[in-house]
Amino acid sequence: MDATDRRILRALARQARLTNAELAEEVGLSPSPCWTRVKRLEQSGVIQGYHAALDQAALGLPDTVFVEVMMERHDEDHLKRFEDAVTAMPEVLECWLVTGEYDYVLKAAVGGTAGAERLLREKVYRLPGVRHTRTAFTLRCLKRVLSPVP
Repeated sequence: MDATDRRILRALARQARLTNAELAEEVGLSPSPCWTRVKRLEQSGVIQGYHAALDQAALGLPDTVFVEVMMERHDEDHLKRFEDAVTAMPEVLECWLVTGEYDYVLKAAVGGTAGAERLLREKVYRLPGVRHTRTAFTLRCLKRVLSPVP
């Protein structure tokens, strides 16, 4: 990957809906070599997909919470069942297996404290093996980058 590939990635990270002609102009290439580079980046897996950024508030889920989850047991069966259940929850935006006191960190979109309570009481607390949780509401997002481009 060279500097031109990085310029392409930065441009697409800012605006994935650029046409090939617009992208080529922005990065200083003619359209054909630009298209070839983008296809190569897609085929190699550097570009994994293109996504729409949705407004959570417009969808009725204006708040983001982080839920740290401590599990009672750490055998493969319990962890797999937890991970499968969390993956199926539409309000969970991200789920990370982490080091430290807690085992998982969930990032979820909720509708206020009532939405967070519903998520916890009706879903997370009912999962087998959940021992303890700790929840933090976000106040404001200062920076959001889907993927860094070095």
